[in-house]
Amino acid sequence: MDETPTTATRRLKQQGAEINRSARAVEKGVGELTVEADRRTVLAADRTLLAAERTYAAWMRTALAALAGGIGATALAKGVLPEWVGKISGSVLVIFAAFCLFAAVWRELRGIAQLKHHDIRPVPKALLIPINFFLLLVALAALVGIWSS
Repeated sequence: MDETPTTATRRLKQQGAEINRSARAVEKGVGELTVEADRRTVLAADRTLLAAERTYAAWMRTALAALAGGIGATALAKGVLPEWVGKISGSVLVIFAAFCLFAAVWRELRGIAQLKHHDIRPVPKALLIPINFFLLLVALAALVGIWSS
């Protein structure tokens, strides 16, 4: 099959145009992939932040349950078991609650580095310390109440 020079030139020009279209499509796709990857990075940072806040909430939930359990164990054991059993079990639970309160704020403040460009706002760190300090005072008051009765 013999081609004339003009037919061969025309075919080469068409192939060149197709290669240029393909190159532009690849460049556009790479740009879109970069934007998509950046978005996935932001979403991953948001998920990390939310996971850290869920962990803080779990520590707080555990602390409040242990505090209530310590007070309740002392009250329920009164008159049923020897007095020292109720005081010891209540004290252990209240001390565990204090540990959980300390661990919650420590993990939240030191847990993850401050990430930028969140789509969500984190809980203000300055709010956590006073709340946990107040609850530590409540735990201390409960411990004093257990041993003074």
